[in-house]
Amino acid sequence: MPARSLRAHLLRLLLPPIAALLAVGAVVGYYSSIEPANEAYDQALSDIAAAIAAHVRANDSDYRLDLPQEVETALRTDRYDKLFYSVLSPSGSHIAGDDKLPVSERSTAYDARYKGEAVRIVTAPAPCGSLTCTVLVGETMVKRTRLAREFLISSLLPGILIALATLVLLWFGVKRGLWPLARLSEELKARSPRDLSAIDAAGAPEETRPLVSALNGLLEELALAASNQQRFLANAAHQLRTPLAGLQAHTELALAQPLPESCRAQIEQVHQATIRTARLANQLLALARAEPGARGSSSDVNLRSVVEAEADGWVHQALERDVDLGFELAAAPVKGDALLLREALANLVHNAIQYSNNGGRVTVRTGQRDGQSFAEVEDDGPGIAPQERERVLERFYRVPGTRGTGSGLGLAIVREIAGGHGARIDLTDGAGSRGCRVALTFPHG
Repeated sequence: MPARSLRAHLLRLLLPPIAALLAVGAVVGYYSSIEPANEAYDQALSDIAAAIAAHVRANDSDYRLDLPQEVETALRTDRYDKLFYSVLSPSGSHIAGDDKLPVSERSTAYDARYKGEAVRIVTAPAPCGSLTCTVLVGETMVKRTRLAREFLISSLLPGILIALATLVLLWFGVKRGLWPLARLSEELKARSPRDLSAIDAAGAPEETRPLVSALNGLLEELALAASNQQRFLANAAHQLRTPLAGLQAHTELALAQPLPESCRAQIEQVHQATIRTARLANQLLALARAEPGARGSSSDVNLRSVVEAEADGWVHQALERDVDLGFELAAAPVKGDALLLREALANLVHNAIQYSNNGGRVTVRTGQRDGQSFAEVEDDGPGIAPQERERVLERFYRVPGTRGTGSGLGLAIVREIAGGHGARIDLTDGAGSRGCRVALTFPHG
């Protein structure tokens, strides 16, 4: 199932019924207000019809409307609407007023259209001798429409305001209700990956205690798994490194003896394969040590001291490749695992030397910028294309066409170690847009 927000889910459950109740209330209020108003307007038209009916005269079969012009003008005068009237004889023929005003046989008050406009018409009887004439009075709907709009606004506006207030109250109420979960989340995010201690459930609400209990169970299992992994690493390091080191030493001794060329070539291949296998084993062990939950304890480490301790071995690697290895070192104090930091820098220097051209230059720097300690390795080799810089940090990925027999783990190990120390890793061009510069920048303190 797709991930859902608990807050949004609660709001979806609560808001529709509240909105429906508010809508029903608005509709009831609207109709309870508009109906009396329409009846009042109809009554006003009925009064006009009665006034006109009082002026209908009958003489034998002759019918006429004796309505003074001043009275007709007064009746037709309205600020908003047009007024129409028609007097019909008992037979339905037109006597006076507006011709062809729509007639309804079913109702004395009805809606119709006249001269292209919506009108409201009421009818009233008018005595015509022994018979009855009919008076029709119609009015356009401007006042009624305006009144309906005002009633609608006056009915909906309070409902909308109440809905918005309800939404705000629900939003903050749900947020307040979910605060214990947010606090638990913040507590977990603030933890170090190495902190697998149980969560204190004493201050947790009753509803969250099953979750806290499940998390504590998971943390206990992770702590056990990390402990087992540490024991496995210690055993694996001994079991793998010792025979590989012995094999490498024997191949070196064999190569030091006079051998036929065909045999020397085979032993040389075994020797190089042993070196690569030993390095791969060391990298896999380093990658496992860099995983969260498997790291050692943190201590105060100076990156300059780490580089100085390894410089001699790196220089020998550089001499074998005819690479000029230089150092620009300043104090760079950090908090971390010295063994892992040494592994990260060793991988950066090894890559720079390995992929530099003969006669190339590699520079190792440590120091501080803007109060943050850093370590970087820069070379003038072929570099890494910008579109490949993110991918080379993935495990076992090598840029197509890259020479050498690397495993694609070096930079992945560096990224894991940097992430475990809260450091940022940046890959950029080297000086003069040549080669590659890999920088590790550590947080303050």
